Amino acid sequence: MRIELERRRQQSPLFSIFSPFLALLLTVLAGVIIFWMLGKNPFSALYSFFVEPLTETWSLHELTIKAAPLIIIAVGLSVCFRSNNWNIGAEGQFIMGAIAGSILPVLLPNLQGYYVLPLMVVMGMLGGAAYAAIPALLKTRFNTNEILSSLMLVYVAQLFLDWLVRGAWRNPEGFNFPETREFHDYAILPEIVPSSGPTNYGFVFAIIVTLLTWFMMRHMLKGFEVSVLGQSTRAGRFAGFSNSKMVFFAFLFSGALAGLAGISEVSGAIERLQPVISPGYGFTAIIVAFLGRLNPLGIFAAGLVLALTYLGGEAAQISIGLPDKIADVFQGLLLFFVLGCDTLINYRVKFVFDRTVKEGGVS
Repeated sequence: MRIELERRRQQSPLFSIFSPFLALLLTVLAGVIIFWMLGKNPFSALYSFFVEPLTETWSLHELTIKAAPLIIIAVGLSVCFRSNNWNIGAEGQFIMGAIAGSILPVLLPNLQGYYVLPLMVVMGMLGGAAYAAIPALLKTRFNTNEILSSLMLVYVAQLFLDWLVRGAWRNPEGFNFPETREFHDYAILPEIVPSSGPTNYGFVFAIIVTLLTWFMMRHMLKGFEVSVLGQSTRAGRFAGFSNSKMVFFAFLFSGALAGLAGISEVSGAIERLQPVISPGYGFTAIIVAFLGRLNPLGIFAAGLVLALTYLGGEAAQISIGLPDKIADVFQGLLLFFVLGCDTLINYRVKFVFDRTVKEGGVS
C-alpha cells in the first residue's frame, strides 16, 4: 500500500476562505497538548499566551510595534510569491535596509534637520531593494535557484551588521559595547500620539503599504501582470509580459518594503544599530503572507495575530515559566497547519493497494 496525493478537479471555495481559521484552531489545539505535556494548565497557559497581552494599554502599543514590520515585509513577499518568485531572504533585506538608512545618523551625526528622516526612509528602501536585486540577477542571468541564493544572503547580511557594530561603526563613547551611537532626535521615528503610548509611524507605514498594494493588485495593470505570470509564464508571454522584468520587479518591490521595515524598526523601536535588530521578522513574515492568503488585507490581520505570538511568548515566560522558544513553536505549528490545510484543499489523499498475483513463478 502507498499513499498518493491526487489533485482535486475543483477546489472548495468555503474551505479556501476558512482554511486560515482552521489552521489557527488546530494550532491552538496542538498548543493545549504541548502545555499539558509540559505540566502546565492548558487553559491558564492559553490565557497567558493569547489574552493576557491584550489586557493592558501598553501591550496594545507593543502589539502595533511588532506587527508593523511583519505586515510591511509580508505584503512585499505576497507580491513576490504571487508572481511565482520565492524570496526567502527578506530577513537579510530587512537588515541591509536598516544599515543603509542608518548611514546618515551614524556617519553624519551633525547633519540634522527635518529632511533627515525622510532621506533615511528612502535610503532604507533603496538598500533593501538593492540587496534583493542580487538573487533576481542571479536567477535571470544564470538560472540560479532564488530560494537558496536569497536565503544564504541572509547570513551575509547578519555577519556584515555584526562586523559594522563591532568595528567601523561602533560608538566611540559606548564603553566598548557592540552598538552604534544613538540616533539624534531628527533621525527617530516619532510616536503617532506622543502622550498616548510608544506606537510610532511604522504602523502608519504598514497601513499605507497594505492599502496601496491592495489597490495595485486589484485595479492596476501591474497587479494583473503579477497574477498572470504567476499562474502561467507561457500565458504571460502571449500577453506580451516579460518574465525577466517581473522577476526584478517582484524582488525589488519586496526588498524595498523589507528595507522600509528595517529602517522603521531601528529608527523607531531601537534608535541605534546593534548586532541583533530582528527577532526573525523576515522569516515570520512568510507565515504571515500565507496565513493572509497572499492578500494585503488578509495579511494585515494575520500580522496582528503573529505579533500576538511574540507578546504571548514573553507573557507566558513571566506568568507561568514557559520556555522562551514557545513563540517559535507556535509560529512553526501555524505554518505547518496552514500548508497542510492548503494542500488538502488542492489535493485529496488516496490509498493505493498494490496486488501482485504470482502464478507459476511469473508475477
